[in-house]
Amino acid sequence: MVNLAVLISGNGSNLQAILDAVADGDLPGVKVALVVSNRKDAYGIQRAFKHGVPVVYFPKLPYTNAGRPRADYDADLARIVQSFDVDWVIQAGWMHIFTNAFIRVFPNRILNLHPALPGMFPGAHAIADAFAAYQRGAIEHTGVMVHLVPDEAVDAGPVVAQEAVPILPDDTLETLEARIHAVEHRLLVSAIKTVLHIENLRNS
Repeated sequence: MVNLAVLISGNGSNLQAILDAVADGDLPGVKVALVVSNRKDAYGIQRAFKHGVPVVYFPKLPYTNAGRPRADYDADLARIVQSFDVDWVIQAGWMHIFTNAFIRVFPNRILNLHPALPGMFPGAHAIADAFAAYQRGAIEHTGVMVHLVPDEAVDAGPVVAQEAVPILPDDTLETLEARIHAVEHRLLVSAIKTVLHIENLRNS
């Protein structure tokens, strides 16, 4: 059994895609062992509860207010995640950039989902940035990628899966977001399959 920790900050629709894939047998031998949210009102918490998955609410604000560095937060979170015997960490809409204090605990075992193609629109506003670039005539499409997180670089790292998403003439930001999210749900599950398959080949 491969245990996943899924880290969220919001609606949790990508978490739901993973939970559904596990329930449907599309991710055989996989269990969501833990969901972590850094926001108390994240709807993804309710999704986890409905599937009987343990949830840890772990905000960063107490660390910030105490003047403690990001690395302290990351190290403490890594210890919590480790206590659930987690094999892989999936950042599914997790709005926090990890320092090496977390990354080194799960070397080559962290996947990040980002709604842009490699090298394009890093950061928290990738979809809006892409839509603005389209309106300026700078691009004709955007996309989604899932990549490994080997270091502290933002939305960079070896790409496991990617898919282009065209921007249509009649798109609004909302319609583009909806199409990108649909691709995210499928691509994230596919990427998890890919890394686990590669791992199985290495261990065979």
